[in-house]
Amino acid sequence: MGVGDDMENQMPTKHHRGIGSRGGDLDILAPPPKPAVPLVYAEFGDDELSPQWTSWLIPMFVVANVIVFFVVMFINNCPKNSESLDPNHHCVARFLGRFSFEHLRNNPLFGPSSLTLEKLGSLDWYRVVEKHQAWRLLTCIWLHAGVIHLATNMLSIVFIGTRLEQQFGFVKIGWIYVMSGMGGSILSSLFIRNGISVGASGALFGLLGSMLSELLTNWTIYSNKIAAFLTLLFVIVINLGIGILPYVDNFAHVGGFLTGFLLGFLLLARPQIKWFAREQMPQGRRPTPKYKLYQYILWLLSLALLLVGFVVALVLLFKGEDGNDHCHWCRYLRCIPTSGWSCDSV
Repeated sequence: MGVGDDMENQMPTKHHRGIGSRGGDLDILAPPPKPAVPLVYAEFGDDELSPQWTSWLIPMFVVANVIVFFVVMFINNCPKNSESLDPNHHCVARFLGRFSFEHLRNNPLFGPSSLTLEKLGSLDWYRVVEKHQAWRLLTCIWLHAGVIHLATNMLSIVFIGTRLEQQFGFVKIGWIYVMSGMGGSILSSLFIRNGISVGASGALFGLLGSMLSELLTNWTIYSNKIAAFLTLLFVIVINLGIGILPYVDNFAHVGGFLTGFLLGFLLLARPQIKWFAREQMPQGRRPTPKYKLYQYILWLLSLALLLVGFVVALVLLFKGEDGNDHCHWCRYLRCIPTSGWSCDSV
């Protein structure tokens, strides 16, 4: 194995005579020495470079979200709590009993009523700020508005989160998931005061953001880096673009994405390749740092931005500030009016 220009494959200088060689040198028949080649990640085992962890936390998050949804539907009990109050209100899939869905006029996503979600911990600016129920910043990411909402989020989280957990472990990915969800909730509360918000979309976009920062901070180890970057960027832009539709909480998406993007620089940086070969380096040679200089710079900048961002956002939120007063164009991140729909009620 070659280590750049530092270690070379040495051929013996002493000539040996082989049996039946008629005095010929074996060196003539031997293959030429292999040229020194740069180190690549593939030369090291997965255990050294990126251990393949067993993904169990992401599946547990999915199971937890599904269980919570069943609990919400059980408490919602549409036939008893909705039909009994309004004879004209007809539950969807009534054969499911108390698990039947609200009328599609009230909830087109096949789920519970907004009153049930509000009672169980949805994100609501008035309750968070005026009623001092800050715990809703966390509980809302475990609630979903309906089966469609739950399915799309969980499939995306499995697709994205499983790969990340296998490469970086459950601790780092768990932190990114939860903190991104809270980051999305905080930004959403700053800009949305009318209505409630639920869902794991902020955490999902945090995983997407961490994938992008992981690619950037580990740029030198990837071979098809441009293709990977453009593909990931396309996926992110499309998903954020969907957020401009009415009644989609794109502030949670943006807040989760930014949080995950910064956390990716903090938690997902990979060591330099030559750092793994430090024991094979010649004696007296200065050891290679574990990380490159730009990785340390990105780490410090991300830590500073993350701390300042969370502190400032929380202070503004609990002071009762409306983010729209400080950013007049930000409302277009949530909804862009067109001839097909209006954003007046959003």
